[in-house]
Amino acid sequence: MERETGTFVPLEGGGAAVALDEIEIQILRSLAVQLLELIGPGAAEPAEDADPLAVLFAADGPTEPPSDPALARLFPDAYGGPGGDEKADPEELRAHSAEFRRFTENDLRTRKREDALAVVRSLDTLVTPADGGEGDDGAGGGGGVLELTGELPLRWLGSLNDLRLTIAARLEITEDDESAVLFRLPDSDPRKPMVMAYLWLGGLQETLIETL
Repeated sequence: MERETGTFVPLEGGGAAVALDEIEIQILRSLAVQLLELIGPGAAEPAEDADPLAVLFAADGPTEPPSDPALARLFPDAYGGPGGDEKADPEELRAHSAEFRRFTENDLRTRKREDALAVVRSLDTLVTPADGGEGDDGAGGGGGVLELTGELPLRWLGSLNDLRLTIAARLEITEDDESAVLFRLPDSDPRKPMVMAYLWLGGLQETLIETL
């Protein structure tokens, strides 16, 4: 059955499917690999016989926000952000944020890595024809239909969100309406390819949310 590429649709019995052409597969995989490189390693795996409570309180992650704007979007401070209590003591908020980050950031990095790895591994299941013949999606030129079941839809949703946050940081997008302005950039603008990727990922994310 031919499906529109780049749009998630629900699967009977749960899950979601998306038809992707060869270029879309390459772009998504490349972005996910770059996200993995940006995030870096997460928390080390504890020993099998380790006391779970001891592992929890032995956490020793970073206490300061990342200096990279993209990582700062992915790992924001837990306290003192927009809409916070204006009467709160800034020093106290920073202390709470540092303590919260110390116990949570490494695990959050691990989860985000696992989400991105799930995207890469599921894309690798789509075998693109080497001769450029008709792919599984019936559109020709390679590609296929990717079916996501179990926990994969939520992992994809998390990773698509992380990719959009990363690109938004690089483009310095802070408000949703700015993306509409960026969409009208001339083709000669060096930001245009990144803008198109940002908007395309937004469409994927929106249709995946609708299926769930």
